[in-house]
Amino acid sequence: MQIKALGYELTVCKIKSFHSDIVKNGFYFLSQTDEELSLVCETENTPPDTTDREDGWKAFRIEGVLDFSLVGILAPIASLLADARIGIFAVSTYNTDYVLVKKENYDAALDLLAKNGYTIVKQQNK
Repeated sequence: MQIKALGYELTVCKIKSFHSDIVKNGFYFLSQTDEELSLVCETENTPPDTTDREDGWKAFRIEGVLDFSLVGILAPIASLLADARIGIFAVSTYNTDYVLVKKENYDAALDLLAKNGYTIVKQQNK
């Protein structure tokens, strides 16, 4: 399975409300529940009016379109990283899954995945 290492830093934050200025070019993931409005975005695009925020994340993407009938795609990755005591924050889109790890663990996470049969493709920094 191929993993694409994304080349930018991300922020995970909570925001008070949605406004169109939040939607910028680049990576962002917005979720709303009955309890909160959360945003994952490139750190340089983090809105100033966050209520809580945690910087210092980097991400990789499971390459390809993952059919909904597939099972066991994210679990082995999460287990490998958990065994190495590397915490994750996962988000999913219609097509695939993204796994965020703290930037100080990012290279170790990618190395571990490579040693366990995953092909790592690195994206150039912006």
